[in-house]
Amino acid sequence: MKRFNITVNGKAYDVAVEEVSGGSAPVAAAAPAAPAASAPAAAPVAEGTAVNAPMPGTILDVKASVGDTVAEGQVLMVLEAMKMENDIVAPKAGKVSAISVKKGDGVNSGDALAYIQ
Repeated sequence: MKRFNITVNGKAYDVAVEEVSGGSAPVAAAAPAAPAASAPAAAPVAEGTAVNAPMPGTILDVKASVGDTVAEGQVLMVLEAMKMENDIVAPKAGKVSAISVKKGDGVNSGDALAYIQ
């Protein structure tokens, strides 16, 4: 029997897999593992006002780049949610200090998409 630690959707599992010879399928058992000792992946360190996803969806296009100066209300990216395209706009005028997503990324409601100083 071999043991593996796997992570699925942020939840760690301790998995034991037994190799079976013959025609039968392998049998696997999974139990939640203890929290990992290592630190979770750090979000990008950025300063300024966060531009958050208003709903879960997929990023269709990123129209701004780090270092761009943007006006309040300017479209930063396009988010597809529920078969509709939603413009994600700058909440204030300023300089884009970080962009946390790229085209094709899936996001959840409240995820930081970009930061404006």
